[in-house]
Amino acid sequence: MSKLRRIFETTQEISFISPQQEFSLYWKSFLESELGKIYRAIPWKELIKVLRLRENRKDRSALFSPQGKLALMFLKAYTGLSDKKLFEHLNGSIQYQMFCGIFLGPDKLPDFKVVSRIRTELSRKLNVRITQEILAKAWKPYIKHPNIVLEDATCYESYIRYPTNVKLLWESVEWMHGQMKRTCRYLKILTPRTKFLEQKDKYFAYMRKRKKPWKETRKRTRSLLYLLNKLIEQQDKIEDQYRTRIKFPEKYYKKKRVIRKVLSQQKEIFETGKSVPDRIVSISKSYVRPIIRGKETRSVEFGAKVNMIQVDGINFIDYLSFDPFNESTMFIGSIRHCRTLFGKITHISADDIYATNANRKYCTREKITTNFKRKGRAGKHEEHRQIIACELRKERATRMEGSFGTEKQHYSLDKIKARTQLNEILWIFFGVHTANAVRIAKRLAQEDQSHLVA
Repeated sequence: MSKLRRIFETTQEISFISPQQEFSLYWKSFLESELGKIYRAIPWKELIKVLRLRENRKDRSALFSPQGKLALMFLKAYTGLSDKKLFEHLNGSIQYQMFCGIFLGPDKLPDFKVVSRIRTELSRKLNVRITQEILAKAWKPYIKHPNIVLEDATCYESYIRYPTNVKLLWESVEWMHGQMKRTCRYLKILTPRTKFLEQKDKYFAYMRKRKKPWKETRKRTRSLLYLLNKLIEQQDKIEDQYRTRIKFPEKYYKKKRVIRKVLSQQKEIFETGKSVPDRIVSISKSYVRPIIRGKETRSVEFGAKVNMIQVDGINFIDYLSFDPFNESTMFIGSIRHCRTLFGKITHISADDIYATNANRKYCTREKITTNFKRKGRAGKHEEHRQIIACELRKERATRMEGSFGTEKQHYSLDKIKARTQLNEILWIFFGVHTANAVRIAKRLAQEDQSHLVA
């Protein structure tokens, strides 16, 4: 009887828990989870201030506060989900909602495109260097050796098909023909005659072949160059003739300028057989350039090249560009960048490409120990120097290059699926710093554990 009474009393106590107590229990369990530890590792207020985010009640994304918008980007990188899948998980997971500061209950978010709208809004406000200074300041207490820096470059590839001249020309032809058909349908006039359908059959017959002979590739290129030039001329003629009746959006003119540039570049490549500077490889992502990497498995990559610096396992973006650059020229600037973030630098480890005479002289003058191979005679403490250089080289080759692989495999940086240049930069930024936040969260957990033991 006493057992039943005790059970009844406990159930009565549970049934009279207030909403505030219930929420505090949920919040406590959330903070103890891995996602809650990441939440604690991020300096939300400082990030909101530096990005100048404000409440906007009129926008469709008004459900998300400024902190919620930032949290959504961290959550996307952490989960590695598409916008649609993230939207579905957000509707069903209380932990995801608590991380983003929203509480839906039985309601549902209206539209999954809110994720891309928030991404576009934040991409316009992001300043990578200033925002990283805020993160470095917040994470500095958890970094044991801020004087030791590792440096290397990597490429975060864009989500585009592997570009060939024939594919690029066909995409341009297809787009121009589609625009001409829509224009003629709107104006209610006959579409000018072209050999588009004939060329379409020939193109797909060519693409189905496993081996594509050089002569046939030349033939397809020549035909597509002629057809693309003809389509542009016909569309220009229609625009001039009916300029008072039709007005095109700015996106149309922008893409048409890209296709004109593609035509001129491909003509030059066809005639000379050599590549051209600022070569366009995708009409939808005209800012992407070929990055020659010189790897065994992949000699060329297409995306953003990043010169990265690492301090105690935490990565920071030093320089990001979609144009190819020589990373050795970034070496001195990266040391100065590290000084603004963490103070004095005593050791640095970088790849052999960074070991130029100018970089060596700078390190000697600033008394910075490097892992570069010695030039000339050995000094008094050569054996000691070699031990340090070997450890630095090993650390860079394992820890830093391993972190690149982790980010690409687990934080949505394998193929960047954003559609604009600014969105790609934002995607890379949140991918890199979500991985950092996970590492800092683990250190926070260790610190909490040590406090409990003490």
